[in-house]
Amino acid sequence: MAFLKSINKKSKSFLNSGFGTNSGSYGGRFINKDGSANVEKQGMNFFSRISWFHTMIEMSTSKFMLILFCFYVAINFVFALIYFAIGIEHLNGINSSSSAWVQFGQAYFFSAQTFTTVGYGHISPSGFLTSAISAAEALIGLLSFAIATGLFFGRFSMPVAFLKFSHNAIIAPYGDKTALMIRMTPYKNTNFTDAEAKITLGINVDDKGKLINKFYPLELELDKVNALTLSWTLVHPITEESPLFQFDKEKFDNITGEILVFVKTFDDMFSTVVATRTSYTFKEVVYGAKFKPMFTRSSDNKKTVLNLDMLDEFEEINF
Repeated sequence: MAFLKSINKKSKSFLNSGFGTNSGSYGGRFINKDGSANVEKQGMNFFSRISWFHTMIEMSTSKFMLILFCFYVAINFVFALIYFAIGIEHLNGINSSSSAWVQFGQAYFFSAQTFTTVGYGHISPSGFLTSAISAAEALIGLLSFAIATGLFFGRFSMPVAFLKFSHNAIIAPYGDKTALMIRMTPYKNTNFTDAEAKITLGINVDDKGKLINKFYPLELELDKVNALTLSWTLVHPITEESPLFQFDKEKFDNITGEILVFVKTFDDMFSTVVATRTSYTFKEVVYGAKFKPMFTRSSDNKKTVLNLDMLDEFEEINF
């Protein structure tokens, strides 16, 4: 506990971190590995605290396609029930002598043709009510496809920072001292320029007998690069001014803390600034290791080969 108190004397913390100071109010980590906030919002009904647009844009492709398919099947099923309830005799082209299941199936496919505005003409509505329902369904179909098209465009055009971070942060030898190191790399065929990184340490410290969250900026050896084409290892030298000074493996194992990483860079593909973030709990910090090289010269000496599968590779060392 005395060690935690000493951190305040060595490093300047800041209060405008965006996270609360009361340690007892937080559960788990501040930021998830994927960069999302580890927060569950309550106090309002579900529909008021959910942005459907953001949800549909950010969900996985497989789930997005499944939702569209389920919506398409379900809405046509509902309209088929409506047509069937009005009476199959109001749909010209359906054989009234066929079984109910066959009639319902034909009503379903008439609904699908109306919803998509294909209209093959084999079946047509007869009577005011059936015609009104089919006209309303066609309008709903047009609006639904417009929304789906907008979502497709939003998913493909949304600026994304195609950067991956190493799964672990490491404490490695650095000159005559040690340093905290975190590695990242671009993994798509994009061109990143003017990349800037910031690292913040969040830790539980003793303040007059009460554990509170305090946040300390960690100075980097290099916090900006003109071009980010290969891997970039963020290095925080652990000097006497560092809040990580005097930290050994035992302290990383026994103290609750988190390292927050924020990166922004200009993406030529989107022609805009993109940003990403991640975090490492002290349990994800490997003490006494160094990253293995992940790029090398090609066999013909004409290119540099970046091995993306080496991003997380490190070797343990003694120092």
